[in-house]
Amino acid sequence: MIQEILVTTQNSSGLTHIAPMGIHVSSAGDEFIILPFRPSTTLNNLLDSKTAVINYCDDVRIFAGCLTGRRDWPLKPAEKINGQVLELALAHTEVELVRIVDDETRPKLFCKAVHTVNHAPFRGFNRAQYSVLEAAILISRLNMLPLEKIQAEIDYLRIGLEKTAGDRELEAWAWLMTAIENHKTENLSTSGALV
Repeated sequence: MIQEILVTTQNSSGLTHIAPMGIHVSSAGDEFIILPFRPSTTLNNLLDSKTAVINYCDDVRIFAGCLTGRRDWPLKPAEKINGQVLELALAHTEVELVRIVDDETRPKLFCKAVHTVNHAPFRGFNRAQYSVLEAAILISRLNMLPLEKIQAEIDYLRIGLEKTAGDRELEAWAWLMTAIENHKTENLSTSGALV
């Protein structure tokens, strides 16, 4: 199973990096496979520290924010490993790296859970949160997918957003739409036409 979560890792200087990503989770929920692309801060930090925190969060602003340059979210110390937990996390799992399957593009980092904590109840996702998460994934692929495909998917996702969004979802959506517009402008200025 793949879950969209937020991974926090630390470098040797103690600087925390927050990364939204889809990770593989075992059915028992005690083994995680993190697959960061090369190069990435998450990969470097995890290889260096051998630890990470899996943050379960329903505030989609963090997912959208990390993809649009808004990475300053409140943190608190992890309990069993040297790391940081997102304060807005509903729950978190602290993990240790146990094995690596190397790959030149996307190594598989196998991690085991060492400590899990629930902080607040999960009250369910609405369609707007789903729309923001899917749009964030599309934004992460702006340089990989045709702009027409991204725009078609955004148009569909907007339907659920407009029906169910609260303030948080609207704010996150606006950040993502600005990222798309900036991407279009950059492509127009470098090529003279949209690609």
